Amino acid sequence: MTEQEDQNDVSQQGFDVKTFLKNLTTRPGIYKMFDEHDEIIYIGKAKNLKNRVSSYFRSQNAAPKQQAMVAKVSHIEVTVTHTEGEALLLECQLIKRHKPHYNILLRDDKSFPYIFLSSEHPFPQITLHRGAKKKRGRYFGPYPNALAAKESLKLLQKLFPIRQCDDTVYNNRTRPCLQYQIKRCTGPCVELVSSADYAQDVDSTVMFLEGHGGLLVEQLIARMEQASSHLEFEQAAAYRDQIARLRSVLERYFIHGEKGNVDIIACVSKLNVACIQVFFIRNGQHLGNKIFFPKISHEQTPEEIVEAFIPQYYLGKPIPGELIVSHAPAQAELLMQVLAEQAKHNVAISAKVRGERQKWLQMACTNAENSLLSKLADKQGLYGRFLSLQEELGCSELPKRLECFDISHTQGEQTVASCVVFDREGPVKSSYRRFNIEGITGGDDYAAIHQAVLRRFKRLKQGEHEAPDILFIDGGKGQVNQAQKALEELAINNVMIVGVSKGPDRKPGMEKLILVDQEQPIDFSPGASGLLLIQHIRDEAHRFAITGHRQRRGKAKQQSVLESIDGLGAKRRQLLLKQFGGLQGIVNAGVDALGNIDGISKQLAQRIYEHFHHHDEY
Repeated sequence: MTEQEDQNDVSQQGFDVKTFLKNLTTRPGIYKMFDEHDEIIYIGKAKNLKNRVSSYFRSQNAAPKQQAMVAKVSHIEVTVTHTEGEALLLECQLIKRHKPHYNILLRDDKSFPYIFLSSEHPFPQITLHRGAKKKRGRYFGPYPNALAAKESLKLLQKLFPIRQCDDTVYNNRTRPCLQYQIKRCTGPCVELVSSADYAQDVDSTVMFLEGHGGLLVEQLIARMEQASSHLEFEQAAAYRDQIARLRSVLERYFIHGEKGNVDIIACVSKLNVACIQVFFIRNGQHLGNKIFFPKISHEQTPEEIVEAFIPQYYLGKPIPGELIVSHAPAQAELLMQVLAEQAKHNVAISAKVRGERQKWLQMACTNAENSLLSKLADKQGLYGRFLSLQEELGCSELPKRLECFDISHTQGEQTVASCVVFDREGPVKSSYRRFNIEGITGGDDYAAIHQAVLRRFKRLKQGEHEAPDILFIDGGKGQVNQAQKALEELAINNVMIVGVSKGPDRKPGMEKLILVDQEQPIDFSPGASGLLLIQHIRDEAHRFAITGHRQRRGKAKQQSVLESIDGLGAKRRQLLLKQFGGLQGIVNAGVDALGNIDGISKQLAQRIYEHFHHHDEY
């Protein structure tokens, strides 16, 4: 795709709309609207750029929110594309990258989990997989989340006991594990099952995951009858029980009459909050559902929200053959065309369905409505806590953004500082940051806070993020003074700093709140909900700091133990850690397994093995 950009001139008096529109092309493309601070506030696409952009400035009946957006436009940039489909793809990419204020934004963009069945092993492993599909084998899914995939794995263990252990664990077993004892595995690691019987369980698993449950039941019935005719009554009883379990699962998870890959998308919106519920159906099997709360800046129709959701969610991801939607998007034909090009197969978008499909669509709508009501209740409760916080701290305006810092270390080692961010809708996890603290005396929390705040707000000065209204510090007067000193060094004086001290008894609700240059702690009103908000952000900062510290400590331990082995350089250490899944995998590995790794000679493998097995600590 070639691109051509056409930017308007901005005069000192403002945006010269007439001149810009007069010279604007009629070709397809995308347009970016900027405010006076050169921030992108809206990105859109058009089949005819001149007609579409002109409509913003010529409409007399535009909604107040649209009028407010247009009033902020300082200049517009356009990018011309060959087709409207190319414009849709480019628009989607740019919205994800820039997250403009007035666009409908999908916040969740994590990769899908899959169930993976290996193919390069005589006794294949089945496990949860997320990320790039580099390993050779079969991938089933995608599943809406890791929990749904794990539930399916548990179910499969009960139906067809295929091993789920890692190859490293499998290769080092000398006796069957607990999974064998509870009949969730047939013990291939110690040759308690034949390769033929294991292969039969693998084939049954594949049939189940591919949606051939009915055929699988027929096969099991045939095996049961054959075992019975050969007077193998114990084996026949085992097949009988397996058939009963399988029928129960099919009744619960499989959709009658549905054999393909379908997603059901239901949307509801109220009071500037939107909820989308997606039901995942693969090979006729309901894999679970997922809830989304797209960010909308003003009241949008469900049709508009669905239309924005579909490209942002599906482009770049696996796309099913059909999307059943509660509200038909206006540009359904364009969406189907672009999705089909991406998926390399036809994609249908259906809004009018009957029978069993209508029941599932109604179920998705009901779930979306319930989730929206819960979200609205939480949002109103959170808004009330912000109001309480404003009143208790005496803020002139209602705070929009809060940040909180915490420090974690073990006897001064591997110090990590965390910074968490809340807005009026709760935690903003994409803005969380950790800082590995270096160059200070071990255990000096004051210096750690000073360094973390200084590094964080240097980035703010560089325009990487917006400033908080209130900065909470987990600590007392000393930590607060160091945070204040760091901000003074950066000439930042518009951020309120509040220290959160745990109090003498360290009990929730007994925290002491400390302000700069104030001798006595703040007395919160009894039962004030603002204190719950402070406890929430402080606890979240503490959790995030501890998690980061444990990761850093674990990495340091792995590196330090391996560094003491002669001949084991940095590259080989990293290779071993990756191949064996961590230090414990290396500890459990035998000499032969270690020697099979590229770059590890038999002599070095022997030294590594002896290092772990001839030391008292191991």
